[in-house]
Amino acid sequence: MNRRNFLQNATYATGLALWLGALGRSARAEDTRKGDMIYRTLGRTGEQVSLLGVGGYHIGIQPDEQESIRIIRGAMDAGVNFLDNSWGYNDGQSEIRMGKALKDGYREKAFLMTKVDGRTKASAARQLEESLKRLDVETIDLWQFHEIIRMEDADRIFAEGGGMEAALEAKKAGKIRYIGFTGHKDPAVHLRALEVAGQHGFTWDTVQMPLNVLDAHFRSFEKHVLPELLKQNIGVLGMKPLASGDILKAKVASPVECLHYAMTLPTSVVITGMDSMERLEQGLRAVRDFKPLDDTQLTALLERGAEAAATGQYEQFKTGTRFDATTHNPQWLG
Repeated sequence: MNRRNFLQNATYATGLALWLGALGRSARAEDTRKGDMIYRTLGRTGEQVSLLGVGGYHIGIQPDEQESIRIIRGAMDAGVNFLDNSWGYNDGQSEIRMGKALKDGYREKAFLMTKVDGRTKASAARQLEESLKRLDVETIDLWQFHEIIRMEDADRIFAEGGGMEAALEAKKAGKIRYIGFTGHKDPAVHLRALEVAGQHGFTWDTVQMPLNVLDAHFRSFEKHVLPELLKQNIGVLGMKPLASGDILKAKVASPVECLHYAMTLPTSVVITGMDSMERLEQGLRAVRDFKPLDDTQLTALLERGAEAAATGQYEQFKTGTRFDATTHNPQWLG
């Protein structure tokens, strides 16, 4: 990087750090610490959720089912109450394992979220019933439309006979409590989903999106979506704090620095993959030692990540199809 570009990036990073620092301060003022865990309010729902969330995908790739259950219960014993999952994860194994972990009184401790891929009423309703059966619960706390990665996804969901009809009926029946959406591709798609919802007189309860030190520089959800969520008091679920591990390959931040960066933002929950007890302890340690990064620390992290982030090469969920499960399985959409 030449000196001119370095100075431009440094100036940009400083300005961004000041903006992000100001953005997060009021939300963090409401942090509640109980023991070693921090809890935040989940937007307009008023629910108190743990700052650290268990990522559901990685629960299903752990070779040993019993170890998966031990990880989930270990997290909950340490104060984690937010559990992430999806109908499409690992052919249902992630939900099945989480359902087993929720036995013996653990369900009462959990704020349980899973996702749906169906865009039509029929496909969404069918997938919901499968999720309820796998998880072995009567009610899912938060049901999110998964992989809103196409500009037309929200239009399909809100169309006549679309998935939102299934969601509203399920909520009325007590099968779900709150409704949100997730996506990892482009902030413009998220803004479109917010716009379409508004056109139908609906406000999402939550939105899940990548929030990490690289995102700040490339197709940034922080810059473009986060302010709108705060404006509408929508719960912010941060995912991919380590950019699926690629930030570590870029050598711009340590795992705990990555988690602290995402926690410093006005996120309700930072969801991270936990396929081992080591990864669980890493997340718990990050919360235990968490102090919001100050403007100087934010600036330093953003400057370190600027060059690596410039083309999106370390955020392949934005630039390629490797992470797009519904692209590889279009039949899931209905």
